[in-house]
Amino acid sequence: MADATNLRGIATEIAALQRIAFDKSRRIQSITGQVKMLALNALIEASRAGEMGRGFSVVAQEVRAIGAEVETVARALEVELSNRIAGLQVRVRSFADESQTQRLIDLALNAVELIDRNLYERTCDVRWWATDAALVACAAEPSPEAATHATRRLGIILDAYTVYLDLWLCNLKGNVIAHGRPNRYPGLIGRNVADQDWFRRAAALPDGEAYVAADVMGQPGLGGAQVATYCASVRADGDSRAGPIGVLAIHFDWQAQARAIVDGVRVAQEDRARTRVLLVDARNRVIAASDGCGVLEETLPLAAGGRLSGADQDPRTGRIVAFHRTPGYETYAGLGWYGVIVQTPE
Repeated sequence: MADATNLRGIATEIAALQRIAFDKSRRIQSITGQVKMLALNALIEASRAGEMGRGFSVVAQEVRAIGAEVETVARALEVELSNRIAGLQVRVRSFADESQTQRLIDLALNAVELIDRNLYERTCDVRWWATDAALVACAAEPSPEAATHATRRLGIILDAYTVYLDLWLCNLKGNVIAHGRPNRYPGLIGRNVADQDWFRRAAALPDGEAYVAADVMGQPGLGGAQVATYCASVRADGDSRAGPIGVLAIHFDWQAQARAIVDGVRVAQEDRARTRVLLVDARNRVIAASDGCGVLEETLPLAAGGRLSGADQDPRTGRIVAFHRTPGYETYAGLGWYGVIVQTPE
């Protein structure tokens, strides 16, 4: 599809062509008006000359007739060009609007695809680390020595994977028995998280291949930081088919990563001030915003109506809301999130 900027340039050229055609038509009509006036003066002089001016009178009448015919042609040309150019302008404007709308939908898809690929890796991480021997041993027999070893192991993982704020190993009662950053987040050991939705769902997972992807939330245990929590069950002997003995929860540093996603969407520099890039969850709650406003508080009035993608324009304000639902990535089906581009008219 043609680029909207190029189409707007074509529309500008067409408008310039229309002005030129109008000006030239008016010039032709002005010249023919002068010719007709000269012909009229010639007829008057021929009449005064009597018989001697009869031949000249015939020429003057022919010139007058030709001037009238040229004027008629010029007027017809002006009308036809005006109508054709107006129709062409409408078509170009329609193509430009369509191109721009599709561009916004593509940007919305780009935003949600980028985060999907990122979060797919999180589902792999949590299932892999839940089989770590140190974590399995601590969940099976949470002695001080086992907890120390598990804490050290979780700290090593966090040093390598900087996208996480903390990793929590919980027993089946929901008590945190080890975590990777005791110095940054003191007082977590023994904290009970059994009332949190992600833990309840994780405790009921059928096997070690399954995982929980929780909604983005402010986590009280991490100072209210915005996190996307992913969980897997720790199984006896690290066997995915064995019974559960604990839950591993990994807290993805949502705010930093989401901000990088919405800021990285390729909005033209001249459009940035009037464009808002958003990620919203399945409840239309804003979970990331390029302007930083309304995160975890605003509910976007997104009328997707079950559509995978689309764009709606407010007839009163001209504001366009383009959206695309998560397509998922690999084995990660996504959580029904949408990438959204909100753009106000120029």
